Amino acid sequence: MSDRATGLPPSRVTAVLGPTNTGKTHLAVERMLGHASGMIGLPLRLLAREIYERIVKQRGAAAVALVTGEEKIIPPRPHYWVCTVEAMPLEREVEFLAIDEIQLAADPERGHVFTSRLLHARGRFETMFLGAATLAPLIRRLIPDVEIVTRDRLSTLSYAGSKKLTRLPRRSAIVAFSTDQVYAIAELIRRQRGGAAVVMGSLSPRTRNAQVALFQSGEVDFLVATDAIGMGLNMDVDHVAFAGMRKFDGRRTRWLHAHEIAQIAGRAGRHVRDGTFGVTGEAEELDEDLVQQVVEHRFDPIQAIEWRNARLDFDTLPDLLRSLVQVPDVPGLRLTGQALDETLLRRAMQDDEIKRIGRSRGTIMRLWEACQLPDFQKTTLEEHVRLSRDVFHALTGKRGRLTEDWFAPRFAEVDRDDGQIDQLSARLSGVRTLSYIANRPDWLEGAKAWRERARALEDRLSDVLHERLTARFVDRKTTALMRSLQDRKATMAEVAANGVVTVDGESVGHLAGVRFAPDVGGSALADRTLKAAALRAVTPEIARRLGRLAGDGDEAFSLTPEGDVLWSGALAAKVVNTDPFSPRVRLIGDLGPPPARDRAQRRIEAWLASEAGRALRDLRRLKSAVESGALKGLPRGIAFRLLEAGGVIDRRDVERDLAALSQVERRTIKAFAIRVGAHSVWLPGALKPRGRVLSQAFTAAEPFRAKPQGLSLLPIPAPSPRALSAFGARAAGRWAVPVEDLERAADLRRENNGNLSEEALASLGWTAGDARAIWAALKTVRAQMPDREGRPVAIRPDSPFAKLAELTARPEPARRRRPRRAKVKVT
Repeated sequence: MSDRATGLPPSRVTAVLGPTNTGKTHLAVERMLGHASGMIGLPLRLLAREIYERIVKQRGAAAVALVTGEEKIIPPRPHYWVCTVEAMPLEREVEFLAIDEIQLAADPERGHVFTSRLLHARGRFETMFLGAATLAPLIRRLIPDVEIVTRDRLSTLSYAGSKKLTRLPRRSAIVAFSTDQVYAIAELIRRQRGGAAVVMGSLSPRTRNAQVALFQSGEVDFLVATDAIGMGLNMDVDHVAFAGMRKFDGRRTRWLHAHEIAQIAGRAGRHVRDGTFGVTGEAEELDEDLVQQVVEHRFDPIQAIEWRNARLDFDTLPDLLRSLVQVPDVPGLRLTGQALDETLLRRAMQDDEIKRIGRSRGTIMRLWEACQLPDFQKTTLEEHVRLSRDVFHALTGKRGRLTEDWFAPRFAEVDRDDGQIDQLSARLSGVRTLSYIANRPDWLEGAKAWRERARALEDRLSDVLHERLTARFVDRKTTALMRSLQDRKATMAEVAANGVVTVDGESVGHLAGVRFAPDVGGSALADRTLKAAALRAVTPEIARRLGRLAGDGDEAFSLTPEGDVLWSGALAAKVVNTDPFSPRVRLIGDLGPPPARDRAQRRIEAWLASEAGRALRDLRRLKSAVESGALKGLPRGIAFRLLEAGGVIDRRDVERDLAALSQVERRTIKAFAIRVGAHSVWLPGALKPRGRVLSQAFTAAEPFRAKPQGLSLLPIPAPSPRALSAFGARAAGRWAVPVEDLERAADLRRENNGNLSEEALASLGWTAGDARAIWAALKTVRAQMPDREGRPVAIRPDSPFAKLAELTARPEPARRRRPRRAKVKVT
């Protein structure tokens, strides 16, 4: 809506004012391209680069020039000039001229430059100022013939209150006001939400564009930025969250003004899509009145803007300083505070050598140029004073320029792409300073070559910085999987021949048999995402594999001593009980349909039962005879003990039963392949390699594992007899001794009159001390006949019943002694 009365001729100066997302910048670009020539001044180098690239796509690189403090791309005959406000070449006449974000004329640091453009910069046919409506009354006062056009926001902006960082909606921008805070928030979002792009005003355009591309492409759903996003950087942001409400404005830390909040919050919503804003982190809830101001775009008008005399007097240094501090005589203009260039000038005027040199108008102009060197590196004042002084001395020296000997070592200092984010950012700031110098042909020898090298270095460092930012703040694997999970139709899940499982090209784990091992993420979010993606990828494949497992033959299965059941060489199940003839297993993993898992489990248990029947045939036959009652009497008792112990028992435990066996019972024992040795009774068939593997699998829950050969030291507490039998061993003192070695030792000892020769010990792998300890533990006893009726039971002295017998024994009656007869002496 225009405020110009109907019937009046159109004004050559137009102010297009309104809140964010009203299309003001787009309008200015379209108007400029409607003229034969034009120039637009923008508040940020980042925004200038964005507009430059947009116009290049429409009109070609030969028609457009880009001019900023650090970068100049000027074709031979450009029609359009895209510039930062400070770098606008106003000496060039163009048909159309526009200044964006004109409300920055009230900014304490840069405001005087915008004010100068407002008062003096004009296009031949059309001039356009773009900005906030708060400046409308002052523009009307300063430019009476201006036509003010107000534009309404294309979408609605509403307040969403406070939300935790981890609860922010997708497509959110989180705004912080320090580099450290930006990095901390981005790190948190990486851990909790997959990652975030980072945008700061100090980033180079190349790095900034690459980071924005991450967000715009949907690779990340969050953007962490400084208030730089409030200056016309249009992105697909649905929600803006303030992580703080105080900022350092170059002079002091202060609360944000309402119009600044609106400028930043207005980035939410694009074109006709509505947006929201709120607070997060430690930021307090916004006051209701403040919220209403932002939502309704009602702000107090700007009463005055910054001004500094643009017509400087270079006759003498004092004259220059007086012209800088001249007070404006126009209402609505106020003298700006002391800027950096003025501070540098005052410091230079204290230098006697500079005062001696700066006596002519030309040298004073050179000094002022040197003082206007920006402090991109944010160094100390003393360091920047030295740099500007070096530039001035070079410009007023014999050669009139900075030499390559001065420039080259400074370039070499930043010509490195190693280091972390802070180091790369510092080098990029240094490159910006060198680029500013190299873009002044009247300042530097060989400026064109150095300008090209500086641009190439900035591009290289920008790419490396983008990689470092992405590596630190974006979990690309997790974010890719999250996108895939959100769009089921687009997901491509594959299981390679080597078992690697991928989702949309990202590895999520490895599938071996029916066992899926997910990749480990770097955070809880990554783990959850990997698991969700894995479920989608492998569940159908595992269902198919479970079906094949249930139908495979016995040759597809194998068993390890650790109780692992392998299917086609891959782990499929674990043994969970101790009875090999009634096996129970736990299928690996929890994926797959329950019916398919049940069938697979039953198939494995059936194979184990049949394998036990083959590998432990003698033990199985003995078990059947005991359970059916085929074995009776003393042989049944011996068999029961063997079954309980897994096939090996100490002979002493059944010594009395063995001594009482009849000839028929002895033949029965022999028929069941039970061997009776000097010290042990065992089933040799159960100790064969195949049988041992199976027995060990069903005792794998016990930690004991005997050596393959020779003696093994018994742990405390001692393992069960079944665990020892699984290794073909039995206990003898502190040793687990292989049964066959023990019986062979008994034979060798018997042949050598109760001793073991050195050769015998060597063949057994024993030492003499080991042998003594083993024999002492065994204490071989003579076989006893069964008790006869009325005959006292013989009790071994080392038995616990020996003490009981002593306590309960009846005392023998005392013998009556006959009195001695006196001997009669015969005389």
